[in-house]
Amino acid sequence: MSTRSSAGQVIRCKAAVAWEAGRPLVIEEVEVAPPQAMEVRLKILFTSLCHTDVYFWEAKGQTPVFPRIFGHEAGGVVESVGEGVTELKPGDHVLPVFTGECGDCRHCKSEESNMCDLLRINTDRGVMLSDGKTRFSINGKPIYHFVGTSTFSEYTVVHVGCVAKVNPAAPLDKICVLSCGISTGLGATLNVAKPTKGSTVAIFGLGAVGLAAAEGARIVGASRIIGVDLNPNRFEEAKKFGCNEFVNPKDYDKPVQEVLAEMTNGGVDRSVECTGNINAMISAFECVHDGWGVAVLVGVPNKDDAFKTHPVNFLNERTLKGTFFGNYKPRSDLPSVVEMYMNKELELEKFITHEVAFSEINKAFDYMLAGEGIRCLIRMDT
Repeated sequence: MSTRSSAGQVIRCKAAVAWEAGRPLVIEEVEVAPPQAMEVRLKILFTSLCHTDVYFWEAKGQTPVFPRIFGHEAGGVVESVGEGVTELKPGDHVLPVFTGECGDCRHCKSEESNMCDLLRINTDRGVMLSDGKTRFSINGKPIYHFVGTSTFSEYTVVHVGCVAKVNPAAPLDKICVLSCGISTGLGATLNVAKPTKGSTVAIFGLGAVGLAAAEGARIVGASRIIGVDLNPNRFEEAKKFGCNEFVNPKDYDKPVQEVLAEMTNGGVDRSVECTGNINAMISAFECVHDGWGVAVLVGVPNKDDAFKTHPVNFLNERTLKGTFFGNYKPRSDLPSVVEMYMNKELELEKFITHEVAFSEINKAFDYMLAGEGIRCLIRMDT
């Protein structure tokens, strides 16, 4: 569909619609309205499934918002732009992101924060900010958005502040995984933990985010990268991401932080926690060395969890930090992460373990629910 003929018009295209919680997605023809002020309409070329999509599709612990189009890890091309959009034009290669960068709020103006007041993630909102309406419909009935991206559609409408313009030479079928989990783990290590060459790093949880955190430690030249996971089947795969030692807490009758302290002459230099399990969070903090150790929390805990540790752990000069999206500002920082891939510093191919056609998107859910693979790429053109 040529941009000239479609700009300003409703586009009819295929989308994978979740009609109700936990039920397989259905490929439907949807109508996608033109972008309004400060919005862009994207043609999605590649998308991938993240655990967050599955979590909200199951809707076991959150407000259910259905019918809905999920998806938030993707790469595509700008089809048209709404009023006031000057930084993007049709044909630009982009990554849509679940959080944003308005450029005007205190967070965006701060070099220390990426938590935009206007565009930070909102999982309950199913409509666009400008008018409180959806851009998707079927026979006039609204279909709701997900985290402002909804990439399980051939076309989607996104706020301009949630779109990172990237190098058009970068392959979208590889860099699409940077729009969520991989950047989250990578940035947790590179931007927040900041290990040095030769240091010792423990990674708690060897899913996609944890492996990306390990990749960050590999890039900086950490000498010991210790993977901690309850599933030993993950250990072999993790070697590709730099992990060179492994600990399964189930193999010991003492807390894993004690095991790690014994292995490392008093504690690791840095730890990155990517599970969301409160006990893993406490272990990740208590396993770092006194005097200089830094622990970074990435995983999202349950709402009733409480972090408990003795204050002397802080007084002995251990540092605990948290991070959101790896502390990357989406529009300002993601282009440079793409360049890390283009310069062969960052390896992305090894994260993509499965690939399916858009018509078989439910297979991607099956793989994730079965714990198979790391990322499943969904090709929109097949």
